[in-house]
Amino acid sequence: MMWVVVISLIVAGIIFILLEVLVVPGTTVVGFIGAGMMAVGIYLSYSEFGNQIGTITLLSTVALSAAAIAISIKAGTWKKMMLNTEIDGKVNIIDNDKIKVGDEGKTVTRLNPVGKAIINDEFYEVVSKDNLIDENQDIVVLKVEGNKIIVKQKTK
Repeated sequence: MMWVVVISLIVAGIIFILLEVLVVPGTTVVGFIGAGMMAVGIYLSYSEFGNQIGTITLLSTVALSAAAIAISIKAGTWKKMMLNTEIDGKVNIIDNDKIKVGDEGKTVTRLNPVGKAIINDEFYEVVSKDNLIDENQDIVVLKVEGNKIIVKQKTK
């Protein structure tokens, strides 16, 4: 029964060390907890099963820890959980030849006050001047400022 405790402590320790290296680097608390769990597991192995099994456990733990970290980093399995420093989004680049003051369009989403609209058969992110405009409403371009298109609801 004691071997289950030893193995559980060592496996949990390896998991905590992996979390420290890959997910929460810099805090060192998780790493210390993992190292402590592994040390207790190795100590219990020496005290309960003798020097030979204890040494095998120690060497196995070191090898498994190194292999787990190497495989985790190399395989890219943690990329989904790590911070991505690149931003894939883009800004509306408005061509002044394609959209002008007075052009008409239709809202695709509710302008609350920002939303999407189709103007001259192209999708744009637009800003409502005064109030909320529901979707599928006719709009008129009032102003184009840099990458902002300011619109109002077309009066009937």
